[in-house]
Amino acid sequence: MSLNVKHAMGFALMISLMIPARLFAVGQRPVSVPAPLESKPNIVFILVDDLGQRDLGCYGSTFYETPNVDRLAKEGMRFTDAYAACQVCSPTRASIMSGQWPQRTGVTDYIGAAGPDKWNRNTRLRPAPYSDRLALDTPTLAKAMKAAGYATFFTGKWHLGPEGWWPENQGFDINKGGCDKGGPYGGKKYFSPYANPRLSDGPEGEHLPDRLATETATFIEANKERPFFAYFSFYSVHTPLMARPDLQKKYEEKREKLGLSPKWGKEGAREVRLVQEHAVYAAMVEAMDLAVGKVLAKLDELGLSENTLVILTSDNGGLSTSEGSPTSNLPLRGGKGWMYEGGIREPLIVRWPSVVKAGNVIAAPVSSPDFFPTLLDVAKAQPQPGQAVDGVSLLPLFKGQELKARALFWHYPHYGNQGGAPSAAIRRGPWKLIHWMEDDRVELFDLSKDLSETTNLAEKEPQRMAQLRAELVAWQKKVGAKFPTPNATYAPGKSEGRSEKGNKKVLKF
Repeated sequence: MSLNVKHAMGFALMISLMIPARLFAVGQRPVSVPAPLESKPNIVFILVDDLGQRDLGCYGSTFYETPNVDRLAKEGMRFTDAYAACQVCSPTRASIMSGQWPQRTGVTDYIGAAGPDKWNRNTRLRPAPYSDRLALDTPTLAKAMKAAGYATFFTGKWHLGPEGWWPENQGFDINKGGCDKGGPYGGKKYFSPYANPRLSDGPEGEHLPDRLATETATFIEANKERPFFAYFSFYSVHTPLMARPDLQKKYEEKREKLGLSPKWGKEGAREVRLVQEHAVYAAMVEAMDLAVGKVLAKLDELGLSENTLVILTSDNGGLSTSEGSPTSNLPLRGGKGWMYEGGIREPLIVRWPSVVKAGNVIAAPVSSPDFFPTLLDVAKAQPQPGQAVDGVSLLPLFKGQELKARALFWHYPHYGNQGGAPSAAIRRGPWKLIHWMEDDRVELFDLSKDLSETTNLAEKEPQRMAQLRAELVAWQKKVGAKFPTPNATYAPGKSEGRSEKGNKKVLKF
């Protein structure tokens, strides 16, 4: 036996004698030891449904209280120019799971929207067809992480297809929720009993955000000795507008103390909320923050925070023009369902203490397809041979480096429920061009000087407009974008036939 081997064995014996025997007693759980930094990091991906960028304290909200998310931003990096791949949910979710623009996946509208075969609205165009499920042969993020040796977990809202296309069919080992029934969808409530086929009911009145956090924390503890990928996908802060009574009362009192009252503007034919003062929505935001805090506390308790990458983002902008119009996205224009910044610009916070410098603020434009290559890069995994990946890895940004300049794209050939119409857009540098398909109209904005998109520079910048429009058209061809078609039954002057309930006339909060 070599001298080095003898020394190694002697050192191991010495260490074993130093470990208290009580750690090995029957029924006792060993004290957690943080994983060495050279090992694969754990990943917690948090997606909040309909959370607007300005709904967080660290992004400027002065009414909603989000101390746990604000702490996450302070301990990590905050992105100012992060985008969802679409202004509504399912396409963005598909882009996160696939690393592709929604146009490649075919999921270009929220699943459950009426397709052209059922379309009966009186609109100028008939929306393009779209897929109502993410194909099972899609090389998903969960499949890639599982192949890289990660334990994979999903809880919350899925919205990427019916049963048979749920998380357990797309690479997740465990699915707690992960469907579009139960919770607010089907049960129409955020309190147990949930009537969710993948999430057992809790005690009467148990709050759904807290339950999802508990499920996530339980998974983390059960897998603390191996790399894990936990995807925590909130049902909130999506409608129905329903909150814990104690938190609702807190914000009703805060609103009265601050003297806040609703103020309204116009976005197209819709009224748009201009002030954050909705007590129920504020309570929903705080409940989300408390749930995030519960997961972060579990990471701290187990000594896993240092080597765990935590990402928090949203699937589209805050709801400001429909269904209660509960939030304001100012200074961003519009909200969920709109191609303006309020509909697509998102919060994005990244914490990874062993890699990311605390307190960094990143202005580089990034988008939801970037998460796929980023997490594969972090996990030292590779996409499948020939797999199309549209996003780019953000790992260089995490390490203080820069990304190569590029354009971001959007294409939404549908009518949303919030007042938005078929449109496409491109952002390159500070310049953003929007093409409205109904009347072939173009808007051009310099976001560095006009974040609120109030001044259309298309006529003043014809060359720039033409260049961006050509680049957008080339991208649409590349990804196989589908377009709406003329509606032969369109009757000008008649109602569109779409409910606008939820505007301020029916608000009760």
